[in-house]
Amino acid sequence: MVIYLSVMELAFAKAAIKALRAMQPKPAQAMTARLAAIAGDPMALHLNVKPLKGRKDAYRLRQGDWRAIYVIDRKAQRMHVLDIDTRGDIYK
Repeated sequence: MVIYLSVMELAFAKAAIKALRAMQPKPAQAMTARLAAIAGDPMALHLNVKPLKGRKDAYRLRQGDWRAIYVIDRKAQRMHVLDIDTRGDIYK
């Protein structure tokens, strides 16, 4: 049996950091924990994660009423969190 462990660097854009600071502490911690878990093994099957159409290696994470948009850079081994917002505002 071969087990591949992949750990990526987790990077947040300014908009994502601003959104995390605006969130209540509990949802912000939950969102950060989920993003860190995904960065720990980005190729695994994660609940509430879907690929975005029209953009390579871009994904959406749903955590309650909040959504996070992130991109996986496989060459740099980095996961960029671009934005975090509510469902009605994230896709604008």
